[in-house]
Amino acid sequence: MLPMDERQMKKLMKRMGINVREIEAEKVIIETKDKKYVFVSPSVSIMEIKGQQTYQIVGKPEIFTKVNEEDVKLVAEKTGKSIEEARKALEEANGDIAQAILNLSS
Repeated sequence: MLPMDERQMKKLMKRMGINVREIEAEKVIIETKDKKYVFVSPSVSIMEIKGQQTYQIVGKPEIFTKVNEEDVKLVAEKTGKSIEEARKALEEANGDIAQAILNLSS
């Protein structure tokens, strides 16, 4: 296949029924069961093919471990610290309850 410039590629994609557009996003957050991915100032493209939309996110995410609220309460109770302090300790310990308790106890 011969190399194409951007204009030629857009024409070809349009003939094939593919529409691509960029959107300006300040932040994109993806939450899974145990992690949170935060993309700040990402490049976001939406590709529409036959009525289906696909989103492409380009950027480097900050990854955070999500903590269980029951674990936060347990750590706060065992250490005598506040809920906020317990949550921060759990986040720093990547959700490891024992490590969070040790960190707050020392």
